[in-house]
Amino acid sequence: MQKSLFARYFTLFTTILMVSVTIFGFVFYAMCSNYFKEDRVEVLEKRAQQASALISQNYFSNKEKFIDATVIKSNLDILSHATEADIMLSDLNGRIIINTEHRISINEQAKVPADVVAALTEGSYSAVGKLGSVLGETCYVVGIPVIANGKIIGAVFAASSASALTGLLRELAKMFIMGAIIIIFIAFIAIYFTTDSLVNPLRAMLKATNSFARGDFSVRVPIKGEDEVSQLAKAFNNMAGALASQEAMSRTFVANVSHELRTPMTSIGGFIDGMLDGTIENKDFPKYLTIVSDEVKRLSRMVISMLNISKIEAGEMKLNPSTVDVNEIMFRTILGFEQRIDEKSIEIEGLDSGKNYASADPDMVAQIMYNLIENAVKFTPQNGKISIGYTEEGRMLRISVRNTGAGIEKEEIPKLFDRFYKSDRSRSINKKGVGLGLNIVKSLVNLHGGTISVSSNLGEYAEFSFTLPIADQKSGSGLFRKNKKEL
Repeated sequence: MQKSLFARYFTLFTTILMVSVTIFGFVFYAMCSNYFKEDRVEVLEKRAQQASALISQNYFSNKEKFIDATVIKSNLDILSHATEADIMLSDLNGRIIINTEHRISINEQAKVPADVVAALTEGSYSAVGKLGSVLGETCYVVGIPVIANGKIIGAVFAASSASALTGLLRELAKMFIMGAIIIIFIAFIAIYFTTDSLVNPLRAMLKATNSFARGDFSVRVPIKGEDEVSQLAKAFNNMAGALASQEAMSRTFVANVSHELRTPMTSIGGFIDGMLDGTIENKDFPKYLTIVSDEVKRLSRMVISMLNISKIEAGEMKLNPSTVDVNEIMFRTILGFEQRIDEKSIEIEGLDSGKNYASADPDMVAQIMYNLIENAVKFTPQNGKISIGYTEEGRMLRISVRNTGAGIEKEEIPKLFDRFYKSDRSRSINKKGVGLGLNIVKSLVNLHGGTISVSSNLGEYAEFSFTLPIADQKSGSGLFRKNKKEL
């Protein structure tokens, strides 16, 4: 794949370069050829017109009886040297009367073709050729009629060898080819390193991907620059970090699950074996069966929590939102902890705030409140207080649960929502917890598009607050509500 991708890009770039240079070369050659041809024809036409004018003037000077060949020959020689071309004078029959013959071999016995002479009666003549068989080589030829008193008395032809222009174009072509070779060579080097720099990050990503497949998430792709490839490499490294973190979390999760499952299962197995082998007497069966029942319930809660987490992560837990009175759900939740609240003489405040409606899944909201109230009751000291609060923040309703007590260490707050995390204080108070409750709370709040936060002052309080979308229509959920005075 690496070589194929590099070869593909390199071949593409070099093909484009070669085609571009070739097309430019042809265009350049054609333009130069056309330019020099037009320039040469223009010069020859001017010299032919000058020669025609001189001949006409000489013809008038001789009272239109004859042309002084000696004088005309001398004048044509001067024009020929100035133009680097040969000039000829022919009569209307195409016979060559005077010629310079300095550079081009001229066959004086040959005649100018009749069609060329005929063309001069309608204007000038221009072509590339040998003028029939008059010229000994291919030339650029321009013909101009000689006119006297409105009558054509002859024709002047200026001819220049085409080989000179061909040689010039050949030299230009050589220069262009040499320059093109140098440019292509430099471009090849530039394309090679440019293509290599484009492909290298992809090679590094492929290497890193192979490492990931082997379980090594420590490999990172070097980042150079700020272009799209660099941004891709940065995103790839971020993904690698996330994968490494996820892998570490997965390993921790498996280790914690194994530990948490092993502890109650060991207790259950030990007590049952003790009952079966007689180690535990019959009179103590109720006591130990109660312990076994508690451990089974603990296992059930842990399995349900882990299943809920799996459903949330797999996207299988779907919201069924409706308009609910969250204060009513809070009241019913607290009612479920009435016995423990009475045992610790905990004061509850904030339930008299009236109806507070949110658009949420009532079952999920009940689970969120259950976990938060359970924690609050657990960590509230004897004769402490739990405060419930509601605040509207734009289109969101913030629900807060505050309990007095020892509070939470500042460094522990960021870890509270991690799976299986239990603070030292939590471990000492409740050894049966598995540390999944707050992780589930955060996941359920996120499913509703809300946020959850924690604030605390050591020795004073701890407060958990989360947000839910406010319902558009404030209609009751129909949940049964008992008299608050029962608390």
